[in-house]
Amino acid sequence: MTGSARAITMHGQDVLHRPCAPVTVFDAALAALVEDMFASMYAAEGVGLAANQIGVDARIFVIDCPDLDTGADTGGRTVGHVVNPVLQLPPPGLGETLVRDEGCLSVPGVHAALERSAAATVTGVDVHGAPVTIRGRGLVARCLQHECDHLDGLLYVDRLPAQRRLRLLTEAFPAR
Repeated sequence: MTGSARAITMHGQDVLHRPCAPVTVFDAALAALVEDMFASMYAAEGVGLAANQIGVDARIFVIDCPDLDTGADTGGRTVGHVVNPVLQLPPPGLGETLVRDEGCLSVPGVHAALERSAAATVTGVDVHGAPVTIRGRGLVARCLQHECDHLDGLLYVDRLPAQRRLRLLTEAFPAR
C-alpha cells in the first residue's frame, strides 16, 4: 500500500448523513484516494470503509473482510474496491437474513444487533472504469450492505429503534 491514512469522520458530520456524489473522473487522483482509503481502513483496523468516512463526498468503498460465513473455514478474505456501487439483495421474503452485531468506525466502540440479508452482490467499476462485481455471504454481505448504506447517507445506527440509537450514540460520544 502506498496510501496515507486519513482521519476517520465521526457521526454527526454532514458528509456522513447525505448521499454521496457519483464519481465521474477516473484519474490518478481517484487511484490515490482509493489507496488512502485502504491505508485509513487498515490504520483504524476496519474491514470496510466508505469515502465519506474520510470526509470525501464520492461513491467509493474499499473492503478487506474475512470470509467467516462461507460454510468452510478457508481463512479467505474478500479484498477490493468499488466505484459507483449498486447493491443487489434477494427480494424481500425470498432470501435468508441474519441478525449479528454490527459496528462502525464512525461510531467507535459500540455495537448493536442488526438484521441484514445473508447474501449481497455489489456491481460497479474500479478506478479505471472497468466493471467489478463482489458477491458475499454472511459477514462479507453485511459489509457490502454497510458500506453501500454509508454512500446513501445512512449509518447502521440509523436502522436501529430511536431509543437504542440514542443510547449507543451517547455511549460512543459521551462529551456531546
